Amino acid sequence: MALLPSFLALPASSPSRADTTFNRVSRICSTGGAAHDNALLLRAAEVADWSAGHTAPHPNFGCVIARNGEVVGEGFLYAQGTKCAELQAVEAANELGRGATAYINMEPGDCHGDQTPVSSLVQKALKSCILVNAPLLYRAAFHVPFSVLKYAMTLDGKIAARSGDASWVSSRLSRGRVFELRGRSDAIVVGGNTVRQDDPRLTARHGGGHVPARIVMSKSLNLPEEANLWNTHDAYTIIATQRGARKDIQEKLAKKGVEVVEFDMLNPRDVMEYCYSRGCLSILWECGGELAAPAISSGVIHKVYAFIAPKIIGGRGAPSPVGELGMIQMSQALDLIDVSIEAIGPDILVSGFLHPIPDLSPVIPSIHETAALDPTVSPYESKIIFFYKTWDPFGAFSNFSPHSIIMPDETGVPCMWPTVEHYYQAQKFLGVDNPLAKGLIEQIKSARSPEEAARIGRKVQREQPELVHPDWDTVKIDVMYRGLRCKFSMHPHLNSLLRSTVGFVLVEASPHDLFWGGGREGEGLNYLGRLLMKLRSESLKEATPDSSIV
Repeated sequence: MALLPSFLALPASSPSRADTTFNRVSRICSTGGAAHDNALLLRAAEVADWSAGHTAPHPNFGCVIARNGEVVGEGFLYAQGTKCAELQAVEAANELGRGATAYINMEPGDCHGDQTPVSSLVQKALKSCILVNAPLLYRAAFHVPFSVLKYAMTLDGKIAARSGDASWVSSRLSRGRVFELRGRSDAIVVGGNTVRQDDPRLTARHGGGHVPARIVMSKSLNLPEEANLWNTHDAYTIIATQRGARKDIQEKLAKKGVEVVEFDMLNPRDVMEYCYSRGCLSILWECGGELAAPAISSGVIHKVYAFIAPKIIGGRGAPSPVGELGMIQMSQALDLIDVSIEAIGPDILVSGFLHPIPDLSPVIPSIHETAALDPTVSPYESKIIFFYKTWDPFGAFSNFSPHSIIMPDETGVPCMWPTVEHYYQAQKFLGVDNPLAKGLIEQIKSARSPEEAARIGRKVQREQPELVHPDWDTVKIDVMYRGLRCKFSMHPHLNSLLRSTVGFVLVEASPHDLFWGGGREGEGLNYLGRLLMKLRSESLKEATPDSSIV
């Protein structure tokens, strides 16, 4: 099978448009030549784009296999821990993959620890190819999540009437596009005014799957005690506020399951740096003009989506999408880059970037070069291998890695679990005399990805603790260890990879898991790394003959 690698991207698409796009690709492919390759590269990027909102903080990856101008297999990375895109496409193509060409939107990764994806290097990239993973590039360059400001306004630049009523500025079709944007985001940001005036739900409304968190920024915590955002059963809500603000409201919201995070001085940049530390990749801002202005001024807004409705409402006091920026001359206005204009029903969508797409060309110096540049770095310090989920070079060590294990189910009968994480989450409800607990075990076992299994287990543990085994906190380390031991014994290449790390400290570099991970600054307990090092030691002992036996 030939491989045609290139970076590629195009405007947002979704599986709902797959048939139309597929037919268009098929027509172009029949012409052959460069148009044929370009169309299939475009298709690979569209397929990759379907994973948006599911893979944070990892990139979107798609693979298309074509033979004689016909697509015979496709695949995309649904979530971390699932089969890689290349393997999915090869399995879909089956025998038709022989002699075919694979089109991929970026360099293949190694999420299995066994070189499953095709290993190749990308020598040249087109700028448009980068767009599909623009969030990853912005996050890496600026150390904040990729942030999109979305608003809908009338032709005369108003986002609501002077009374505050904003239902509805844009059309139903435009609102449908907003739901898509939400589904591609890790969190949605609004201000206190939006909560007080609109009482929004901020759900993606796409029938399940990924649901972004909701973040409310409010210095004063002058918020209603009852609001749609305080219902955390369908989506998680975080309140970002100033330290010391209204402790009574904080306590009431905390009892509803809302997380309250205090900042010394509440501002958009500090909130985005906090979101970065929690692993967020994309943030959608749906705030009013009073919050949009400081967000833009602080440099955390990277792209703008402006829905313009063919309406005029007027009103001297009617709000506009962006508040005071301190500019007094038109020459100070901020220009959008790579502007795109699209008709959506009666509305016009104008989108573009406020900051150029970062050009990341990393040069990694040797340890001695690093020491010469920074005398505080010693080449003789303890050697550490960091890993975080399945995209890292040693990501196969993660309990989320796509390696099945055979362990007993709730009846004690050995069965196949898709990943260690599936097994681990299901054990929370084992032995609980409640039909709901038994149903949860089956639901977790059939989850499409370890992320989905984790979402189910964590949500129920938080909201229905009575369904969790009462001894869970005392047995969970042993449960994880049994799952990991089974995994490394069933997959010899993983055992070899683990042995190859002898002499290194293993640390799961999860920034927010302070129990299984190492934390942002090493403050975590790193129990996953500890268990792996214990397994490594046992494996090395088993491989070493007993010298006392002659």
